[in-house]
Amino acid sequence: MPSPYSLPLHALRLAGNCALPLILWYAAGQVVRFVLLYAATELAYGDLRQLRLVGTVTFLTLIVLAAMTVTTGMLYTLRGALWEMRARREEGVEDERFFRVLDRVAPAFAVLYLSWGWHVEDARALQQMDLNHHFYDMQSAAWFGEETHVGKGLTDLDWRVSLGAMVVLFGLKWLFAKLVEQGKGKLYGFGAAFSEFAFVFYGLNATVAIAGLRSDWVEHRSVVAGTNDLLEQAEKSVPLWKTVTDAVSDFWPFFIGGVAVPLAWLTVAMLVFGAYSDETRSLVKGTRFERGVDRLEDSHDLTKRSFDQLTGGFRDRWLPLANSLRMIAKGGAPLFGMMCLSYVALTVGAEYAERAVVTLVGSQAEWVWAYKQGPVTFVRGLVVTVLTMALLAATYDLAATRARLKGEPLSDV
Repeated sequence: MPSPYSLPLHALRLAGNCALPLILWYAAGQVVRFVLLYAATELAYGDLRQLRLVGTVTFLTLIVLAAMTVTTGMLYTLRGALWEMRARREEGVEDERFFRVLDRVAPAFAVLYLSWGWHVEDARALQQMDLNHHFYDMQSAAWFGEETHVGKGLTDLDWRVSLGAMVVLFGLKWLFAKLVEQGKGKLYGFGAAFSEFAFVFYGLNATVAIAGLRSDWVEHRSVVAGTNDLLEQAEKSVPLWKTVTDAVSDFWPFFIGGVAVPLAWLTVAMLVFGAYSDETRSLVKGTRFERGVDRLEDSHDLTKRSFDQLTGGFRDRWLPLANSLRMIAKGGAPLFGMMCLSYVALTVGAEYAERAVVTLVGSQAEWVWAYKQGPVTFVRGLVVTVLTMALLAATYDLAATRARLKGEPLSDV
């Protein structure tokens, strides 16, 4: 029975065994990412600007899909070194092909990526590339008091064009979702992920415009104003109200970064390794809540649709994490704690290591770091990404191996 406290060593073993393909996957992903970012900032300027902006948003979608492909590829590379996969081979289970795995991962990856707001970093990277690439154009326009489009590639899309694109992409989302449910064809899951990302990105400007008008109307309604007054009164009159709310707000970011985010990435890893379910019934199986799920499924269609509308955002974000936690619990609570501790130690340690390298290298002129920072950031990202993927694979491997030895294998759902 492997010890859960051996998780860091097991992760290092996996990273060492698969170091070369992991490095190649990451390097290729960074090259593709840079090319797409550069192309997006070039495409945004010229005649037919609205059409060009549609192309820019398309490039942003491709950037996210490239990140999904690289993540899946790195985890797929680690499959062959896992004890669990060797046990499956001995049972006669054939290995899945990469594109079959990618097709299964894509729809759930899209939901998690958007639910947790990871696409915001990609949008920031695109805007930063635009600002750096056209810095002198922006500076010249500011000097002569002229209008500039620099840094507005994702925000200048007309809301009517945005709304029209949303309608088209919604139709594609529905079509691919039906094809995925029916299990027909190949790479329909990848198409579903593309339409999901594109639907959000193309519809961003229309959503912001409509939501802005709605918020201006809502904030003047008596119920909203009265609720704000009640909250202000509660802070003054209820004992310890402000202390408790401040403590929760201070603790919450640490919980998200140290517990929820690792679980979200573990969900992606479990999809790659083929042992995962996002159904509510799987989470509550064997508990008294399963009876409530039965009653809900037997209820009127309107009741079920209303419940889905009310809980959709919550379920998209937290249900996959709860299922991942349920599965890792089969390996024991110490394994979950070691995963979170190792993830946080790796993230924080890499930040301090980068700071130490920057301090050690030094420079007489600050502008020199405009080109020195690139290699340092690349190396830090490479080390963190490779070790993080190995950590996720090791966590799953230990949980699956311990569960198998207990007679409860983590079979495909």
